Amino acid sequence: MSKPNIVVLMGGPDAERDVSISSGTAVAAALEKNKAFHTTLKLIDTPSTKELLALQADVIFPVLHGPFGEGGPLQRLLERTMIPFVGSGSETSSNAMDKVISKQIAHNIGIPTPTWSVVSDTSCEIHPPLVLKPLDDGSSVDLVICNDAQTVQDTLRELLQTRTEILAETYKEGREITVSVVNGKSLPVIEIIPHTGHYDYAAKYERDDTTYILDPPLQDNRCITWAEEIVDVMHIRDVGRVDFIIDEIGPWFLEVNTMPGFTDHSLLPMAAAHKGWDMTTLCSNLVASALERSTTIRS
Repeated sequence: MSKPNIVVLMGGPDAERDVSISSGTAVAAALEKNKAFHTTLKLIDTPSTKELLALQADVIFPVLHGPFGEGGPLQRLLERTMIPFVGSGSETSSNAMDKVISKQIAHNIGIPTPTWSVVSDTSCEIHPPLVLKPLDDGSSVDLVICNDAQTVQDTLRELLQTRTEILAETYKEGREITVSVVNGKSLPVIEIIPHTGHYDYAAKYERDDTTYILDPPLQDNRCITWAEEIVDVMHIRDVGRVDFIIDEIGPWFLEVNTMPGFTDHSLLPMAAAHKGWDMTTLCSNLVASALERSTTIRS
């Protein structure tokens, strides 16, 4: 019996394309060590259904980050092929990428999230300090913390040159916590301590001075159960990562990510390693979940 052909997709048209390439390369290298699979790595932009079918994959592992690759459009194409793929379906991916929808879902099930509003001009009803960020992009893309009204106006003026709407969110100062969830179960919690400022794109992917604490002491562990609850309620499949801030009141939900990074700076592989899973085990577990769906999808 031939080995399943696992095709790892990377690249895409989104702002985190370079991160996707790093993640996809790492995933493919990990899966190549599993001799039960045949692994192919494919760089894509915005493929058609025909191009995806031509890959002749038994499972597709789309390691893309951003609105196209992670937010629903690619997932809709994959669903049309009837090829099982790692990660959430198109509707779930779209809801998770939309920070307003995901915050509303958290709020509806009783999980606290900072007050927010959607802004389309330079006026903003949220008083600083506040956070401005895109409604539907990677968690570190164009994120700005504003401490005064003038900075809010200046930042909105700049961001709205390329976006029609911006999410404004009350700033919560506290401990940055992330919980990765694989197949419905949480991995060890990670606390993120940036060397300077906040956990922006450079701190996440480029610099080596960010401190990560695995299984930090927490007086309030609700973020663990809440992460699993959010993943369950939103029907997030295979893998997700949920971000929180913990202040003196307790945890605040920030956002959820349906295809976390797999680079050597990424949080999901760190949490998995602390559990005792190397990258091959982590990625193979995710592929196995997709393979289990293959009979249902193609029946």
